[in-house]
Amino acid sequence: MRAPGNACLSGLRAAERGTVTAPVNAGSKGCGTVMRSAPFGLSARLPTPEAVAEAAITGACLTHGHPTARLAAAAFAVIVRHLVDGRGLAESVSAAIELVAGHPGHEETTAALSRAVAAADGPATPERLHQLGEGWVAEEALAMSVYAALTHPGPDQLRTALLFAVNHDGDSDSTGAITGNLLGALHGEAAVPADWAAQVEGRDTVLDLAGRLVEPSPPSPR
Repeated sequence: MRAPGNACLSGLRAAERGTVTAPVNAGSKGCGTVMRSAPFGLSARLPTPEAVAEAAITGACLTHGHPTARLAAAAFAVIVRHLVDGRGLAESVSAAIELVAGHPGHEETTAALSRAVAAADGPATPERLHQLGEGWVAEEALAMSVYAALTHPGPDQLRTALLFAVNHDGDSDSTGAITGNLLGALHGEAAVPADWAAQVEGRDTVLDLAGRLVEPSPPSPR
């Protein structure tokens, strides 16, 4: 990230590492935790959705102490895991809602996701996107991105989905990034418009890191 948020910076500068029981930035639920959590869903070293969620929670607590920040990050990572495993988008969202609902403080996250699913039962409109929020906080950014993806689910709709996800007056770079993560996990690199992919800074590094995440770890020598 070229311009990390204040909570990210102050959290990493804290004398003690933030945890669920000893949070840093206790009131912060900015969307930075969601934006950086897709790799947990890709990691072959995390064998179950539950393990993915716990890893995302641990990562989020490093900088943001509000329960919604960590649980929105967990929900997002779990959605990505299910998509990579071949499940559909709506099914993956439902599974993430169910998993996160077992954690204390889930209410804002599960309610926001449920609103996104309900809003997607109809045409995609800027008005419906705006009703889900502006994207500055974790649950809003996730809900808006899920809505954009659910209403543009086809591999040939990725360009349209991303344009829809960023054309609002809120935290548009975040909703665009999260939407791209969702549809990328669903469809793979082939769905990304070639003219856009060619302009991605550090593309080879991104692809290398992603490839290493999804590949199982080699067995340890005996």
